[in-house]
Amino acid sequence: MSAPLSDDSSAPPAPADPPVPTHRWGFGAFLLVFAVFVLSAVVIAALMGLASPQQEDPIAVVLVGTMVPPLLATGVALLITKLRGNGPVLDLKLSYNREDLRIGLKFGFAGLVLTTVAAAIWSRLVGDGDATSAIGALVDGQAMPVSAAIALFLYVWLIGPLCEEIMYRGLLWGSLERLQWGRWAVFGLTTVIFAVSHLEPMRTSLLLVIGIPIGLARLYSGRLGASVVAHQVNNFLPALSVMLISLGVWDA
Repeated sequence: MSAPLSDDSSAPPAPADPPVPTHRWGFGAFLLVFAVFVLSAVVIAALMGLASPQQEDPIAVVLVGTMVPPLLATGVALLITKLRGNGPVLDLKLSYNREDLRIGLKFGFAGLVLTTVAAAIWSRLVGDGDATSAIGALVDGQAMPVSAAIALFLYVWLIGPLCEEIMYRGLLWGSLERLQWGRWAVFGLTTVIFAVSHLEPMRTSLLLVIGIPIGLARLYSGRLGASVVAHQVNNFLPALSVMLISLGVWDA
């Protein structure tokens, strides 16, 4: 006679995944990071202004003034997640995987078409000069060596979007989620703050259009990696135009 089948009903349940601990930073952390960004830009501009015209290197002004403030602010943001939270991977949902790449490319290319059309319409309405970004205005008429132009291209295309996503759809997004705002409210407010905080009043409405597909990548994926990819895709053509202008190949 065969032995009866064992009853597994008394077996202990499989352990559940431990809950992700909440972070201890909020909206004040974003305000601190944004203050670091603005104040460092002001200090750098003041220090550059103190230099005599003979000592001032216009290429250094463009590179340092463009790159240093966002990098400093991003460093502070990452430090906050380490000191007051669980690190950027858990707190900011910072990841890079195949799904992030797929979602980011989808929203990035859709956004690229949308923003190209929006920029063309905007240029017709307000003129090319008012539609030019702050970085584009800096390099207009400013010849650069190839190495500096490539460095600026890589920053605008890859590094700048990563810094901005950590600040806005990482730290700011997480601080609003901590207040238990609805996901669409978080998306809407981060998109508006992203546009306004560029401090380019004439381009704010255009920046709103640019921010929508990037924010949607963050919303639908639930992770920062997808919005970083979408932002980088969106920035490729502007980065390329900045490089061509700074090399004197293209007259904006």
